[in-house]
Amino acid sequence: MIAFPNGDLLVDPGSFRDPSGHVYEKAGRIFRTVSEKAAEEYDFLRRDGLLRRFVEDGWIVDSEEVANTGLGEIGAAARYVIEHPRLPFISYPYEWTFPLLKAAALFHLDFQVEALARGVTLSDASAYNVQFLGSRPIFIDVLSLRRYRDGEFWRGHRQFCEQFLNPLLLRAVSGVPHNHWYRGNLEGIGTAELLRLMPVRKKLRWNALSHLVLPSRLQAAATGRAKPLSVKGRKLPRPAFEAMLRQLRKWIAGLEPADTGRTVWGKYGATHTYADGEEVAKRAFVAEFVAKTKPAMMLDLGCNTGQYSEVATGSGADLVVGFDFDQAALEKAFARSAAKSLNLLPLFLDAANPSPDQGWNGAERKALHRRARADAVMALAFEHHLTIARNIPMGTVVEWLTGLAPRGIIEFVHKSDPTVQRMLALREDIFAHYSEEAFVAALGRNARTVKVETVTAAGRRLFWYDRT
Repeated sequence: MIAFPNGDLLVDPGSFRDPSGHVYEKAGRIFRTVSEKAAEEYDFLRRDGLLRRFVEDGWIVDSEEVANTGLGEIGAAARYVIEHPRLPFISYPYEWTFPLLKAAALFHLDFQVEALARGVTLSDASAYNVQFLGSRPIFIDVLSLRRYRDGEFWRGHRQFCEQFLNPLLLRAVSGVPHNHWYRGNLEGIGTAELLRLMPVRKKLRWNALSHLVLPSRLQAAATGRAKPLSVKGRKLPRPAFEAMLRQLRKWIAGLEPADTGRTVWGKYGATHTYADGEEVAKRAFVAEFVAKTKPAMMLDLGCNTGQYSEVATGSGADLVVGFDFDQAALEKAFARSAAKSLNLLPLFLDAANPSPDQGWNGAERKALHRRARADAVMALAFEHHLTIARNIPMGTVVEWLTGLAPRGIIEFVHKSDPTVQRMLALREDIFAHYSEEAFVAALGRNARTVKVETVTAAGRRLFWYDRT
């Protein structure tokens, strides 16, 4: 048993819905209570080392029972208190790209099949219970596991469809990324809404009929809008349950985005404006910065296909969380991370409108800046996309960037640069104050400059800053 350290106890605002137990943070450590109501199921998982096998096989985050005296009245009311290792970064499904969401969906189904073989099932199918360690998904809610009861239906089917399947189908059928819709509705994409967007011929296929059309009719019946269809007293044999999970997995495994055309930055690795020597210089600068600062977590804003994130992970960064708005570039970054087993997590971000605090009481899902406790930030060829393309004053852009981490690299791109000139080709140049002098002055108000290097013939410059 481990004694609790001193420090304030903080409840995770995203765990309040679960009567089985809540998640708390104390002195940087993560704890979960197990209520009397959930103790019987938790005891079943502990028996014969079942939970430990799930941990060792990489399905679920590790846990260790600890003394509950350090949680005061909260601990005294719990049957058990367990400690989880702190994950370096929590992401949300509305920040995932298509392949990340697909990987999470397949992982959830595979875990269901594995658990069912051991007499265990999941009480829900929340996408928020899956997190990523680099490109590898892992389950984080031990209290969602419980004994399988012979003949039961899949309680989490509707939730799985709304939070995994339907967002994937939105992109696979219509070519529309799920991110903005999902962020606007944290419970996912409703089946009835999705069906309105699907062509009739696709609705009539067996997969859609069994997982979308029929369940939607049952849901409508439950709210009195159609003739009721009852499943009361019926049972789903275990082989049929397993077959449904495998059939759903096969369907999802075959889904691909419908919009496979060219995007602005999807071919960045082949079409960027750097000559070979300039590319080498830029990589060397990043490698030197990372080797000397050794960040535990580094943010790569405008990560594109992840080429500089890879340099960072290879130079000493424990984890790189990349962000970009270009879906094709992010999908290539995820493929890079998965193929090379990089500790790189590429996520969708509109930097001018980042993920806010939202959900119940504006706190259930945390804003990006509350989750990204980074040691370093990398913003390569990034600031002009906010200043020129989005009309955000340079001073506020620099203040925001330097506020994300105590040290980092920011690349300044001159107005004469070909990329900026293309951005200005179809709009009025209202950026009279956009200059390196203004950038340097803004940086100086927020941090000290450690090193500066010009890396292109067009004058692109890398600024290594430190505000510690």
